[in-house]
Amino acid sequence: MLSKAMTTTMLPVTDMDRASEFYETKLGLHHRATGVDGSRIFDAGNGDAIGLLPAEAGAQTKHTVLSFEVADIEAEIRDLENRGVRFEDYDLPEFKTVDHIATMGGERAAWFCDTEGNILCIHEVTNGG
Repeated sequence: MLSKAMTTTMLPVTDMDRASEFYETKLGLHHRATGVDGSRIFDAGNGDAIGLLPAEAGAQTKHTVLSFEVADIEAEIRDLENRGVRFEDYDLPEFKTVDHIATMGGERAAWFCDTEGNILCIHEVTNGG
């Protein structure tokens, strides 16, 4: 059953070395394998993985492609900023971040981009939803 299957999220990257460096040093993920197609797979916790797939520029989307659930979003933001990750801030009528964090019902979330323009997120489940 797929409900019990581990997953690998595949992300398009134009510069594999630059992207791999980001996922290893900035996010602290462990490189698991390199595919014959040049893709690189990183452990993402709980058996899941993130795959970096060689792609042409412009293959990235304008929406969140991956979100990591964390227990303490403020601590994760501090840790990632200390590693050089830059968080996005938004001030829209329907959506606003304060100190990089948006509160949405039962979760709080913060967004950042990898070196290739993929939009990533960290989120914390709260009791407010």
